[in-house]
Amino acid sequence: MTNALEPWRLDLDTLIRQVDSLPALPAVVVELIESVDDEDADADLLASKISRDQALVARMLRVANSSFYGLQGKVTSIHDAIVVLGLRGVRTLATAAAATACFSSRGLAGSFDYRAFWAHGISVALCARAIARRLRVSEENAFTAGLLHDIGRLVLAARFPRHFDAVVEHRRREDCLLVDAEVALLGIDHARIGRALTERWHFSPLISAAIAGHHQSEQAELRSLTHLVHVADGIVHALALSGGRHDIVPPISPVSWNAVNLDREDFLEIFAEVEVQFEDVCDLLIS
Repeated sequence: MTNALEPWRLDLDTLIRQVDSLPALPAVVVELIESVDDEDADADLLASKISRDQALVARMLRVANSSFYGLQGKVTSIHDAIVVLGLRGVRTLATAAAATACFSSRGLAGSFDYRAFWAHGISVALCARAIARRLRVSEENAFTAGLLHDIGRLVLAARFPRHFDAVVEHRRREDCLLVDAEVALLGIDHARIGRALTERWHFSPLISAAIAGHHQSEQAELRSLTHLVHVADGIVHALALSGGRHDIVPPISPVSWNAVNLDREDFLEIFAEVEVQFEDVCDLLIS
């Protein structure tokens, strides 16, 4: 007897071949990402290289002058941005601007809501960044991992649209989480696909691991970025900021909740901060 799910199964090798055919990040953004641990990186040289990509510069400066940073004065150049935000801040800015511009909203699965997808990523990024600030860990890593935590779903919608639509239909029929529908139907989930893409884009192992493990955070080390992204994702689903259709709030792992270890007042402040920045950053990054 033929397994009804068999036609939808995807193996990782097939997926990785599709990942390899996706658009690449601009070379200068890859260079920025690869310089994450390089204390001697030439900031002036990197700024000059970024400045050659005028579309990227325009997107970066719009965000730099938004409520996301809340700067007192206007930033008018990448050199100014590095002075004000530092190289790590500019790296995060460039990555966010490039990643959201890398994929087109055309040719995707019919059931895929492009704006809701990036709106959710942006809200998780903002929430993760706010949590990281209170935990005194890297805000840049938290923002980037939060922004891209579901990027594997965009790969599925872009390269396997019929599979993605089938997953959405399975989720509707079974009334389950989308990640559970992916595993049931495809035999693989978006988190593993996201890891493959971010490894291709040369992100740090820390960020790739957080993307790969944000639905299985119990297995992460105590102070792992994975816990932070998992908690931020759960909070944002509960806040329902992205307006995604048929959104189900996933449970937050007690292990991750305890690892983050913030109190009620902290979270109330985080909610307010995310809601203030959310619409502004969405309008700037989602084309």
